[in-house]
Amino acid sequence: MNDIETMSANSDVQRLDFNTPALQRKRRIRALKDNLARWYVSIGGLAVLGAICLIFFYLAQVVTPMFQGAELDARDAQQPAWLAGAGEPLLLAMEEQNQVAMRLGSDATVRFFSVKTGEAIRSVELPLPADSRIVSVGQDTPGNRRMVLGLSNGQVLVIEHNYKVSYPDGKKTITPQLDYPFGEEPLNLDPLGRPIEHAAISLNGDTLMVAGASDVALHALKIASSENLMTGEVTLEEERMELPQLSEPIKALRIDPRHMWMFAVSGRASVDVFDLRRKQLNGRYKLLGGTGEITTVASLLGGISLMVGDSSGGIGQWFMVRGDDGQAELKNVRNFKLADQPVRQILPEERRKGFLALDSDGTLGIFHSTAHRTLLTEQVADGAAVAAMSPRATRLLVESGDQLQRFVIDNPHPEISWSALWGKVWYESYPEPDYVWQSTSANGDFEPKLSLSPLAFGTLKAAFYAMLLAAPLAICAAFYTAYFMAPTLRRKVKPVIELMEALPTVILGFFAGLFLAPFLENHLPGTFSLLLLTPIGVLLASWAWSRLPERLRLSVPDGWEAVLLIPVILLVGWGSIAASGHLENWLFDGDMRHWLSNDLGIPFDQRNALVIGLAMGFAVIPTIYSIAEDAVFSVPKSLTLGSLALGATPWQTLTRVVLLTASPGIFSALMIGMGRAVGETMIVLMATGNTPIMEANIFEGMRTLAANVAVEMPESEVGGTHYRVLFLAAMVLLMFTFVMNTLAEVIRQRLRRKYASL
Repeated sequence: MNDIETMSANSDVQRLDFNTPALQRKRRIRALKDNLARWYVSIGGLAVLGAICLIFFYLAQVVTPMFQGAELDARDAQQPAWLAGAGEPLLLAMEEQNQVAMRLGSDATVRFFSVKTGEAIRSVELPLPADSRIVSVGQDTPGNRRMVLGLSNGQVLVIEHNYKVSYPDGKKTITPQLDYPFGEEPLNLDPLGRPIEHAAISLNGDTLMVAGASDVALHALKIASSENLMTGEVTLEEERMELPQLSEPIKALRIDPRHMWMFAVSGRASVDVFDLRRKQLNGRYKLLGGTGEITTVASLLGGISLMVGDSSGGIGQWFMVRGDDGQAELKNVRNFKLADQPVRQILPEERRKGFLALDSDGTLGIFHSTAHRTLLTEQVADGAAVAAMSPRATRLLVESGDQLQRFVIDNPHPEISWSALWGKVWYESYPEPDYVWQSTSANGDFEPKLSLSPLAFGTLKAAFYAMLLAAPLAICAAFYTAYFMAPTLRRKVKPVIELMEALPTVILGFFAGLFLAPFLENHLPGTFSLLLLTPIGVLLASWAWSRLPERLRLSVPDGWEAVLLIPVILLVGWGSIAASGHLENWLFDGDMRHWLSNDLGIPFDQRNALVIGLAMGFAVIPTIYSIAEDAVFSVPKSLTLGSLALGATPWQTLTRVVLLTASPGIFSALMIGMGRAVGETMIVLMATGNTPIMEANIFEGMRTLAANVAVEMPESEVGGTHYRVLFLAAMVLLMFTFVMNTLAEVIRQRLRRKYASL
C-alpha cells in the first residue's frame, strides 16, 4: 500500500505541464501563421476575382459604344442674302473638309459658299445652249463629284465640282472650281430633241456611259477616251446604244458602275433591268405591292445596291443576284421604315454602306444597310427640304425655305448589330445570306463582313477535335498509371508526360504547319490505318500474351506489362506508314485527296482540323493527364482493397469504385483541358489556313477567336469598329471560358457530395 502511494506521488511529480510560457508562445505563433495564411489565400482569391472583373468591365467599356445609336447636334441656322434669288435647289453638296458647300439651282448657276457662315464664295453660270434649261440631275456613284445635267433640248452636260487646297502665307485655303471633263459643249443624247427628264452617269476607267429618259424613250451613249502616248492628244469615241422603248413613263435611271446593268424605274412601282453588254432586257421586276408609288431612287456606295424610297415612308434595298438557273435577277434584300410620309431624298454615305433619308415632312432617318439598323429618326425641317451630307458623314446641311441649317452627326459604329454579328447576312453580290468574316479589302467601297459566328464555330471545332484525341488517351493513361502501373515505372512515366506541357506551343505549331500537315497529306491512307490498327494491334498483343505459358507471363513483374506494348505500337505505326502508298494505289487510284474531293465531294485543305486535332491534342494531353492521374491516385487504398477483398475484380473496382470517387477531379481535368483548347492561339494560327468558314469537315481548316484577335489586332485602327469587334471577340472568349469553368465547378461539387459517402 505504501508502495502504491509512493508511485502515485512520483507520477504526480512527473506530470507534464502543457501550459508553459514557451508552449503558449508557440501556440500563439501557430495561430498567427494560420490566420495570415487564411487571409493571404482569401485576399489572393479575391484579387483574382477582382482582376477578372476588371478585365471584363474594361472589355465591356470598349465594346459598348458599338451598340449606341447616332446623334444629331443642331447648329445656328443661317439666312444668307443670296439664297432668296437663287431659284429652287436641284442639288446640294459639301467637300471633305466641311468648309465649302456647293448648290446647283434651277437658274443654271452653281454657287459655292461657306458651310460655317453661309457667305458666298464663288458663283459659276453653266454654259447652257440658248433657250435650254436644266430638267434633271444625275449623279455618279457615291464618292465621285461627277454629275450629268439633263437639258430641255435633248442634250446632257457633264460637270464636276472640285476643291483645290493651297497654303498661301501658311494658311489653309480651299478654292472651289467647276470642271467639264468631257468638254463644255453638251452631248446630244436624244436625236429628236425631247427634254431629258431623267439622267444617269457612270465612269468606268476610261469609258463614260450616259443615259437619259424622255417619257417612255431610253437613250444611252458610251464615250471611250484614249490618249496618244506620243503627243498626249485625247480622242473620244462615241457609241450610241439602241434600247427598246418602254410602255410606261420612266421615273428614275441608274447605271451599274461596271456597265453591266441599267435600271429604269417605270410606271408606278416596277423596274426594267437592261443587260448593257448583251444590249437586251433582262427582265421586269415589281418593287412595291399595293397602292404605293416609288418616290426616289439612289445607289449605295459601290453602286451595286439600289435604295428605293416609296410614298409610304418605306425604303427597300435591291441588288442583282445570280439565281439557281445561273441567270441574274433583281432581289429585295432588306427593308427600312422612316415614317409615314413619302421619302423625297436618299443620301448614301461615301465611305460606308450607310445612308440618310429625308421625307416630305422634314423627318430625317439614319440607317445602315448591312447591319439592317435604324440609328436615328429626327425632325430636321418644317416641311419639304433638300439636304447634303459631307463625305465623312459627320456634317449635314439642310436647305428649307430661305434658311440653311447645319447639323453635326455622331455615328461612329453603324455597321454593328446583333444580327450582323451572329446571324446570316445577305451581302452585296452574294447569292444568299451567309455567315462571313472579312474585315478588310483592297477597295474603298468594301462592305465589312464582321460575323463572329464562323470564328466561334472554328473555336469549338478546333477544341472538339483536340479533345477527341486528348480526352480518351489522357484519361485512360491516368487510370493505368495510377491504378495498374508499378510504382517504380509510374515515377518515371508521369514526370515525362508532365514535361510535355513545358513544350512551347509555338514550337508545336511550327512543327505541325511545316512537317505534320504535308506528312499527313502525303500519307492519308497510312494515317487512318494507324488510327484503326493501333487499338486492334494492342488487343491482339494482349490476347497473345494471355495465351503464353504462365511461367513466361509471371516472369514479368506486375505493372510492367505496358512496356511490352512499345514494340507493338512502333511496329503497327511503321507498317501503316510503309503501306500507305500501296493502299493509296490500290484503293484510291493513287490519289486519296483527289478521290475525296471529286468522288465524295469533300473539300480538302492541307492545313486542316485533322492537323489541329493531332497537334493541339498533344498539347492538351499533359494538362488532362496530370489532374486526372492525381485524382485517381488520391482515391483511398482502403476503398480499393476493400472492394478487392469482397471479391470484385480489378476492372470492377476501377469502374464502380475508383471512377466514381475520382469523378470530380476527372471532370475538372476535362474542363481545364477544354479551356486550354478553346484559348489556344499559336498552334491554330500556324497549323491552319485561318479560313473563317463554318464547316465541320475534318479536312478543312478554321479560324478561332483567339487566333483572329492575334492576327488582326495589330492591323486595326485604335477605337475603330474593327478594333472594338476584336475586343468583343476577346470578351466572348472570356465569357465562354468563365461559363465553362463555373459550370464545371458546380458539377464537380455535386459529384463530390454525391460520392462523398464512398
